[in-house]
Amino acid sequence: MIGNAANAGSYFRTAQSYQSKPAFTPTDAAATATTDEGKAGAHAKGAIPVSALTKLDTSGLMAVSLKDNPRIRDQIATNWLDARSAQQTVDTSEPDNTPQNAYATVKVGGKVVATIYNGGSAEMTIDTIGKVGSLPDPDPNGGPDVAQARAEYIAKAVGGTIEASPTAITQSEWKQRPDASKGYSRAELDAAFQAIMTGASISNRSSGSYADFSA
Repeated sequence: MIGNAANAGSYFRTAQSYQSKPAFTPTDAAATATTDEGKAGAHAKGAIPVSALTKLDTSGLMAVSLKDNPRIRDQIATNWLDARSAQQTVDTSEPDNTPQNAYATVKVGGKVVATIYNGGSAEMTIDTIGKVGSLPDPDPNGGPDVAQARAEYIAKAVGGTIEASPTAITQSEWKQRPDASKGYSRAELDAAFQAIMTGASISNRSSGSYADFSA
């Protein structure tokens, strides 16, 4: 059932509450187009006209093979060998954050809130992370000295105590992961580059299929 006029006023806006929109005339459209053209023209003034462009003379250029550039060839071979060495290290080495590599724990009220490993890495609870923030890094090479510094820093931040782990070692006992980058012999570099070129050739002939570059 439809209510009376008095009730209708509480549900419907009056006609006066809507503002009329101005009509968009052809003259207005022309003025807008002129403004847009002016902006485009101003932008075009900073551009280089096509007529001013000249063709690059490539007649004097000479293609150089990688085989004829020993420095670049050796750098490519070195990078390839480094990548393989690094991958092999990751595949065969034991992770730092294993129980047998624990250096110390930090406890608050008898509860472990952080575990620090011989390499210097640390595992913390969410609350501890919020209180500690960034950990100090006194030695970029890592090791027990870094582990000790971080254990002390964490303990101070959370008001806890440090408890040494039975598996903790000294800095002199710690063996840093070997650097992947090293000097390679002439034979190693030549063999690596040949493996790269052979793999690339196989890949190109197989229309994009993956080729194993193993030497």
